Amino acid sequence: MPTLFSQVVCLTCGHQMLPDPMIAKCERCGGAWLDARYHYGEVRWANGMAGRPLSLWRYEELLPLSDPTQRVTIGEGMTPIIRAERLGEVLGHEHILIKDERRMPTNSFKDRQGALSVSILKQAGVKECVLASTGNAAAAYAAYCARAGIKLWVFLPSMVPAEKMRELGLYGAELIKVTGTYDQTKKVAADFAARRNLYFDRGSKGIPGKESMKTLAFEIAEQLGIEHGVVGRWVAPDWYIQAVSGGIGPLGVYKGFLELYQIGLIDKVPKLGIVQVEGCAPMVRAFERGLAQAEPVVPETLITVLATGDPSYAYTMLYEAIQRHGGAMVSVDDGQAFRAMRRVARTEGFSVEPATAVAFAGLEKLIATGAIQPHERVLLNCSGHTFSAEKHILEDQYVLELELGTAAPSQQTEGLGAALERLDEQITTVVVIDDNPHDTRLIRRLLQARKNYRVFESNNPIDGLDLIRQRRPDLVITDLTMPEMDGFSLLETLKADPETAHIPVIVLSGKALTAADKARLSGQIDSVWLKGDYSTRELVDHVVSKLKERAAESEMVNSAEPQRAAEPTQFVEGPFKVLIVDDNPYDARLVRRILEASRKFSVTEARTGESALKAMQEQPPDLVILDVMLPDMGGLDVLQRMRQLDQLRNVRVAVMSAKELGEIDRARLLDAVFWQKATLDRKRLVEAVEAQIKQPRSP
Repeated sequence: MPTLFSQVVCLTCGHQMLPDPMIAKCERCGGAWLDARYHYGEVRWANGMAGRPLSLWRYEELLPLSDPTQRVTIGEGMTPIIRAERLGEVLGHEHILIKDERRMPTNSFKDRQGALSVSILKQAGVKECVLASTGNAAAAYAAYCARAGIKLWVFLPSMVPAEKMRELGLYGAELIKVTGTYDQTKKVAADFAARRNLYFDRGSKGIPGKESMKTLAFEIAEQLGIEHGVVGRWVAPDWYIQAVSGGIGPLGVYKGFLELYQIGLIDKVPKLGIVQVEGCAPMVRAFERGLAQAEPVVPETLITVLATGDPSYAYTMLYEAIQRHGGAMVSVDDGQAFRAMRRVARTEGFSVEPATAVAFAGLEKLIATGAIQPHERVLLNCSGHTFSAEKHILEDQYVLELELGTAAPSQQTEGLGAALERLDEQITTVVVIDDNPHDTRLIRRLLQARKNYRVFESNNPIDGLDLIRQRRPDLVITDLTMPEMDGFSLLETLKADPETAHIPVIVLSGKALTAADKARLSGQIDSVWLKGDYSTRELVDHVVSKLKERAAESEMVNSAEPQRAAEPTQFVEGPFKVLIVDDNPYDARLVRRILEASRKFSVTEARTGESALKAMQEQPPDLVILDVMLPDMGGLDVLQRMRQLDQLRNVRVAVMSAKELGEIDRARLLDAVFWQKATLDRKRLVEAVEAQIKQPRSP
């Protein structure tokens, strides 16, 4: 049966919106905490679930995926419930149940989140996304994104174990290790996504993550109903217990039980047992003081998966759930968690990760204090990870490091900006393909001696092609003469694939090119360098220049708003003459290429104010695009001198700068317009230039 998804509701102001799982914020108040709602009256689960898949997708009516053909699945869901008899004997409690989420594809309940979230991304046509994680969610998203063909950028705090990072690299995710807290890591990841106009996973704030966790509640109630032979009704436990970091798991589970109660399938909503590790327990601290809001803390725990210092509104929702239906929040220290880990392994044969051990330690505490009564049935979420990735089959550059440092609060913004600039360089990727390993190694060393690029080598063109498709590099350097596939065939394959056709290619050839060779390469490559006939410095300078140019183009494109349907354009008569005055050749070249591509303008460049004034007097342009900072004089000084010359008094001028102008400089603009570089995408730049040229001026 198709989804019954009916609307999205803002949890801040209650505003109702269309049923779109990709909505990022409330259209009325801008609130970020959203909730999905459904036509609950049309759910017919009480009639039986025969014939449905034994996975989380059996509950598709109450999941926000409208197109079932877009499901990304690896057999997730319907994990077993195990009765913990021996552990119960040790703890003196007869009714302990374990939901064994270790059986999921990546051994974690976060596979539910990965499956639904990535399916929704695939349905929306998203090709690239960004995630901040402490480990388990990253593994889930990496696996499902790999299956969906979506490029994943994962930002992890440096305390995440190297084993987890290696597994993410195995799936092909792009990893950035941030030497800061998880909350700092989330901010860096969000900024990274915004700068590149990429989808950023919003965790418990958004729709997909929380909705996926409902399936835990659905499975538990259905499985317990079958176990007890209850016809037409499902059964809820008395307690649901989970160790939490940000809280997305119990938030979704609680919502799932609420929906089952609303539908009439269960007769109660379970009490929530929320367990945190003492070194990072902002929820527990607030709960013990009776507060509805939690204050952030700086994590101090060895159990890194649970190191979220700021739970934000998630705590408030869990606090309200416990006030309404009962439950408790408790904390345990690292030592108690590790002891519980050994106890579970020795009594039940369950090898669990430390985060799950925190839940078991919390269970012990709740039983010992009498919060859980002897007759109450308790179900515990048991999730784990075995770190099965092989250390020796991954490249040594599968993970990047981003150091934020310990700057004072007043300097953190500047430090973050510098760190992100370093990251821009670090994520710049080059693939070098040559059957001679000495040549590839030389190129890698030359480039990395100059810049902190990631350079991947391949000594087989077929493997190199696979590497390009996996890594989507910013630049490819390839030889032409290679076994199995020559460089010409490799180029033709790259250019025939829309996913790789845009990647610039530099050819290093050991043989002189014939006229036929040059014809085959024409329009396919950036440049050709003959081995033994160039200086290494010139080659490295050329590569760095090309990558800077590509980065500048990407920045301007990514600053654009989402593209709308193309509209017919009225071409003005031309070509009109435009002079770009900018001492940065990369900025000038980018603007020139954009304007010339429109076929409306004839463009020339000048690097200094004096040379620009001389060029203008020799041939006055229709428009001058003038940078503020020039090596010999300020751009506004150039403007003032232009207005003092009769020949240039009426030439239109657009002053363009990367920074906003102050009040004094704006007063010096005279009749010129001001454009800020970051606000101009390709289309806007062409339109702005055309509008200025067509603007009538008094003689």
